[in-house]
Amino acid sequence: MASLYFQFALKSLLLVCLFHVSFAARKLNELVQDQPQLLRYHDGALLYGKISVNLIWYGNFKPSQRAIISDFVTSLSVSPSSLKNSQPSVAKWWETTEKYYHLTSKKNTLSLTLGKQILDEKYSLGKSLTNKQIVELASKGDQKDAVNIVLTSSDVTVEGFCLNKCGTHGSALGSKSGNIKSRNSRFAYIWVGNSETQCPGYCAWPFHQPTYGPQSPPLVAPNNDVGLDGMVINLASLLAGTATNPFGNGYFQGPKEAPLEAASACPGVYGKGAYPGYAGDLLVDSTTGASYNAHGNNGRKYLVPALYDPSTSACSPLV
Repeated sequence: MASLYFQFALKSLLLVCLFHVSFAARKLNELVQDQPQLLRYHDGALLYGKISVNLIWYGNFKPSQRAIISDFVTSLSVSPSSLKNSQPSVAKWWETTEKYYHLTSKKNTLSLTLGKQILDEKYSLGKSLTNKQIVELASKGDQKDAVNIVLTSSDVTVEGFCLNKCGTHGSALGSKSGNIKSRNSRFAYIWVGNSETQCPGYCAWPFHQPTYGPQSPPLVAPNNDVGLDGMVINLASLLAGTATNPFGNGYFQGPKEAPLEAASACPGVYGKGAYPGYAGDLLVDSTTGASYNAHGNNGRKYLVPALYDPSTSACSPLV
C-alpha cells in the first residue's frame, strides 16, 4: 500500500526542510526536489482499459463539496480540444500519464469515467478508522474494471492521518460481491482525507500556512474550500500513482515499500519557478484571487501537482 509520508532534514546554509516521500503519496508540507530521479519500470501491469472511478463518501460532505471531486474526475477524460478556450486543462495534465504506457511493450491505454457514488453519512464504522477498515470501505464499490476511492470527512480520523500521511493508494483481493470471479484478482483503491480541521498545514498546502519549513502566505483555494481543494491535490497525485503503479510493480523509484511515483517524485511543484515553500508561477483568478493551474468541467479551476515526464526525465508542471 502506498501512502504520503514526510521526513525532515535541515540543510545547514539554506535552513530548508526537505521531505522524503514514502509509500507513493503526496508529502506532508511538500517541498521541491531539485533533481528529479528516473522512475524504473518493474514489468508489472499498469491500470488499463475502461475503468470506472467509484467514489465512496464516508462522513459528512455537503453536495457542493462532493461536486468539487466528481467534477475533477470527469475533467480527466474530457478532450482537451473541447476546452480549447479553457487551457491548460485537467485533461491536458493527465495526458502525461499516457507517456508511461507508450514505453511498455503492451502499449495499453487507459480511459477513466465517473462511476457510482456511495454515501455513508452515518459513519457505519465509527469516526476513527484503521487501515484495514479503509480497505473494507473501498470494497463496497464494484471492483471489476474499477478504482474505488474512499473520501473521509474532516471529523473522521484515520490511522496515520496527519501524523505521516494525507492519503494512500494500494490494491486488495477482490470478492464475488464486487463482481470479481477470479480468486486471486485484485482491485485498486485510494483513500484521501479532508484535513481542513485536523492538519491543513500538512495536507492542504499551499492553501494553508505550512506547519513546518519555509513560511509564505497561503494561496486562495480555487473552489473556496481549503479542505476539498487540498483533497483534489492529494487525489490527483494518488490517481497518477494508481494508474502507473497500481499493484506495486509498475513505475516507481526506490524501495517497493516506500516508492516515489509519477507525482510524488515531484514534491511541491505546481508551476514553473517552484522552490521550497513556493508552489511556482500559477494562474490567478482575476475575480476571486484564487491560484490554480488547470481548468475543469463546469467552469471549475483546480491546482494539480507536476508529474514526472518519462520522455524528458524531468518534472513537468502544467504551467
